[in-house]
Formats: sequence, C-alpha cells, structure tokens
Amino acid sequence: MSISAVPVPDTAWEAVCPLELIRPDTGVAALIRGRQIALVRVGSHAVYAVDNRDPFSGAMVISRGIVGDRAGAPTIASPIYKQAFDLRTGRCLDDASVALASWPARIVAGEIEIAVGAGAAS
Repeated sequence: MSISAVPVPDTAWEAVCPLELIRPDTGVAALIRGRQIALVRVGSHAVYAVDNRDPFSGAMVISRGIVGDRAGAPTIASPIYKQAFDLRTGRCLDDASVALASWPARIVAGEIEIAVGAGAAS
C-alpha cells in the first residue's frame, strides 16, 4: 500500500525509520518483530512493505531487488532469478501461484510506519 492513509481495523502502526534514509527507487531490510521485511521506496513519496525472503531462492534479498514498473504496477524484481513482484499486493507477476507477504505502509511526519498488529496482509 502506498502513502495514502487507509484505516486498517485492529492494527497497530509501528514506526520503522525516517523516509529520508531510503533513497528513491530502492529498498532496505528491516527486522520487525523477528521478521525481515523489505521496505521499498518508489519515487519520492510512496512506500511498500513486503517479505524480504525470495520465495524462489530462499535468500533474504528482496530489499536489494530492482525497483520498476510493469503495466503501471510498482514492482520489485528479485536480484537472484529476476521474478517481479507487485509491491501493492506481493503477487509474483511471473508465477501466479507465488506471492510475498505484504503489509500496509504509510508515511507520517516523515517516518515510515507499517501495520503490524494483524500480521501480513497476504
């Protein structure tokens, strides 16, 4: 989810890091409640949170992937085998049977927050 503040019922928002620490069109890994999550900044003001584990290789590398766009959807491609994932949903665009877990993310007062209370969105 990008920066629009959509209410997520029964969910706690957790501050992760300042937006300025992530360069546009790159990702970083964050350890949140014992799980590696890739925070991906697309452009100047959109952030997404997906699982950092590449489901094809098993490596914790999604945050180091290539940020792009496919048919208007913001994507990140695994740096290992290059499968692309829709950052909005975590769905693999090259294999519909595979998806990354994803969490709602937003920017509040320059800080990236993710919704962690209800677990992964997908």
